[in-house]
Amino acid sequence: MFRELDRVVLTTPVPALGLVAGDIGTVVLVHERGKGYEVEFVTLGGETLAVTTLLAGDVRPVESNEIAHARSVPAA
Repeated sequence: MFRELDRVVLTTPVPALGLVAGDIGTVVLVHERGKGYEVEFVTLGGETLAVTTLLAGDVRPVESNEIAHARSVPAA
């Protein structure tokens, strides 16, 4: 189970929001003791790209041996 402000990795793409598997987000709210999470995804410039509710199986923890990868997103 994740806690608020934990970083998570998206495992399921959300095309409607421009999110792809591997995107890193921050848990901003925990639903039903970890059955789901409200997760915010931001650009490296600090602009919020999306805030969405995800099921527990849609995200995984960030591992210490991973490296972040940058990609461009369409301008809002």
